[in-house]
Amino acid sequence: MARHITRAKNHVFKNSDLNQVLHTDGSSNLLSKTKVVATIGPACQSVEALCDLLNAGVTCARIDLTWAPIDYHRISLKNLQEAMKRTRRLCAVMLDSLGRELMIRRKYGVDENGWPGIFERLTVSKGDTITITTDQTAECSNTVFPVTYSKFPAMCQPGDSIFVGRYLVTGSETSSVFLEVEDVTPTEVICNVKNDAVLDGLLMIFHQERSQEGLSNLQNDLPCLTDFDKEAISALSKEFEIDFVSLSFCRDVGDVAEARDFLQEQHLDHVKLISKCETRQSLMNFRSVVLASDGVIISRGNLGLDVQAEKMAMVQKAMCSTCAILGKPAIITRVCDSMIGIPRPTRAEATDIANAVLDGVDGILLGAETYRGKYGLDTVKTTVAICREAEAVYDHENHFEHLAIESEYTLRVVEEASDPEHPSQKGGLVRASSGVMSEANIGIAFSSANLASLSRHPGERGAKSYNTKLESIAAAAVKTAESVSAALIVCLTHTGKTAALVAKYRPSQPILTLVIPYLKRDGMRWILEGSSTARQSLLTYGLVPVLATPSSSSGEGLLEEAVCMATAGGILKANDHVVVISRSVNEEFLLKVVSVDEDCRGIKDIRPKSLMDMIKAAGNEGDDEDPVAAGPAMGGRPNLARGSVLIG
Repeated sequence: MARHITRAKNHVFKNSDLNQVLHTDGSSNLLSKTKVVATIGPACQSVEALCDLLNAGVTCARIDLTWAPIDYHRISLKNLQEAMKRTRRLCAVMLDSLGRELMIRRKYGVDENGWPGIFERLTVSKGDTITITTDQTAECSNTVFPVTYSKFPAMCQPGDSIFVGRYLVTGSETSSVFLEVEDVTPTEVICNVKNDAVLDGLLMIFHQERSQEGLSNLQNDLPCLTDFDKEAISALSKEFEIDFVSLSFCRDVGDVAEARDFLQEQHLDHVKLISKCETRQSLMNFRSVVLASDGVIISRGNLGLDVQAEKMAMVQKAMCSTCAILGKPAIITRVCDSMIGIPRPTRAEATDIANAVLDGVDGILLGAETYRGKYGLDTVKTTVAICREAEAVYDHENHFEHLAIESEYTLRVVEEASDPEHPSQKGGLVRASSGVMSEANIGIAFSSANLASLSRHPGERGAKSYNTKLESIAAAAVKTAESVSAALIVCLTHTGKTAALVAKYRPSQPILTLVIPYLKRDGMRWILEGSSTARQSLLTYGLVPVLATPSSSSGEGLLEEAVCMATAGGILKANDHVVVISRSVNEEFLLKVVSVDEDCRGIKDIRPKSLMDMIKAAGNEGDDEDPVAAGPAMGGRPNLARGSVLIG
């Protein structure tokens, strides 16, 4: 098949009037659609500090297994549990593995809280000679760095660049140094120091790729999950609810498969895998890694060392675009380095966060900023505020059109690849790039015919695949929400998959994800599933998860309760429209529009009324067009006749 080239979407401000840009809307809703991940460390481990972070907008807590014993992380998770109880806020838990991290072996002490600290500083100057040795008896000094990986010299050649920096290093600190390899022996790597530095704390070592474009470095043979990683994941998952495992230095699909096998052995099938892309090798396998993973962390610190500086902006945009097309969350790191020591970000950092949101990231991961920073709470508040400003000018219409075209192409390729009799698998199918397709021609995204008789069984003859149907309902829901100027999208779900697909199309409305618990058989036991789905939704852009109470309430009863809750929270007001995605008792997909009643105590009675009639009432006349495709341009806010719609 011919190589497919995607059309990049543009981010355009809808209003260039600076007076309007500087205006504050005064909204009381302080949370952003873009999620915030905070790393728990000594600076924010207390219950009170965690409560402040949750109230400020943190939706996921990251436990980094790189440093500190399991008992320390156990305290962090206990405190997080208490903070969630006090604030009545859900928070996902992510365990970040040590993986293939290489470190400089140094002596350390333990403080009163059980935190292992390294208190001796090393001072190096430009022009000095440093020897990186595999000798386990050598002591760390200003001139000798004992490395934890015994085969490190075999990876190096004269002329190579090596980076040594503090754990969770930031660009605003001087605790990192660049080295140039001058000579290599079987046990030592002799290097020349390229800059002055004062090295503090746990020191990590990174061997930069020597090739400008390809991959010529010999890679280490360390496993993607160390023995300590496995021990920590196994121990902590027995006591706490773990939602994500972040796979550090993930290289290819094999790493993801190996990690999934381990999780299955531990009966942790519900835990989602997030692949951290940190090296050139992960970029070369990026699309397959994204497909195999449940999400991606764009680790810009290490990735920025392995990629030329002038390429990083385009690399980030390409990675975000790929994740968006494939419907997988993308998280970026290293956004507010300077706020470790000062209470305000630099101009470059503020712009960087906004640009990341416009690139389409799902979340921002704060590392050293909350881990050891002096202004962790201020960093979260600042990040949330910048994200909200960027979201307000996000070009939803362009993104929707771009994703609709690319999703249609991607799904078609997947279906063709699974059919050995398809011509594309015999002679090669070439996709013409004659320009932008119109909405009317994107069948799976807009045709109302695809919304009828959606069976859950993909094996039925003549039926589209289940994934294609989900894409159809998700795209139609977003388009309908814009057409009727809805204030909210509600998605009733068991697994969260449909809600994630709706979020993929980046609607301007928040997506209330009403997770309905269900019983799942585990051997001789029955387990009530649902809480993990709600928490895992906290890593996807725009999703606002709510865990429904197990009851015999009908779908309409749950919907009315959800609307009342959204009204009480200030998301909805009287006569607002709400687009709802649900399932009927016959497992058919239902897409409908309801309205908040005048008393804000529930929804108006659902009356049989076609979506075409509503659109006509809004001033959009038409006879034969598809009702969803015939709606007004996204972003418009027509005045609609009140009522409800049932499609499907």
